Amino acid sequence: MTATIQKWGNSQGIRIPKSFLEELKWSDREDIIMTVEGGRIIIERAAPSKNVNIVDLFEGYTGEYKPEEFDWGDPAGGEAW
Repeated sequence: MTATIQKWGNSQGIRIPKSFLEELKWSDREDIIMTVEGGRIIIERAAPSKNVNIVDLFEGYTGEYKPEEFDWGDPAGGEAW
């Protein structure tokens, strides 16, 4: 199949045929990774993002946590305290 590169805002773009997306089981708004290798553009599905929680973020942390207060200063706008 032949496609044409077209101006799209400040970039250039191509349209991916619906049949290609269906074959790949990709949907619109799919996160992809694009690379250039040997004069070719390679488009691959990005790994799904993992929902991370605070427990996952601190897994393996062995330090000691000491909570501290932080002075953010006086209200500068319409904050309600």
